[in-house]
Amino acid sequence: MTRVKRGVIKLKRRKKILSQTKGYRFGRSTKEAAAKEAILHAGTYAFAHRKDKKNDKRRLWTVKINAATRAFDMSYSKFIDALKKKDILVDRKILSDIASKNPETFERIMKAIKA
Repeated sequence: MTRVKRGVIKLKRRKKILSQTKGYRFGRSTKEAAAKEAILHAGTYAFAHRKDKKNDKRRLWTVKINAATRAFDMSYSKFIDALKKKDILVDRKILSDIASKNPETFERIMKAIKA
């Protein structure tokens, strides 16, 4: 069997791994084995926390809508129920945006629900 020299490829692989862990603390940014482990964990956390971030945003929408509806003496749950009964199809993301940036538009929505 012929001899395979892996110097260039091995260095390239090592350089790639260590460049991904640049800025990590302690040996995780300089030692290859620790760097590989750190990359694996970082990828797992990144995936899970992307999902968590979406959940956090949804909760924030609810809080913003609730804060806006309290100004009109109504709770969030009653507001959403009234929207469904009046067949006003606006999702929570848009509602929270309207509540925080366009209070006059949100007021018109509230009047449409109460009428």
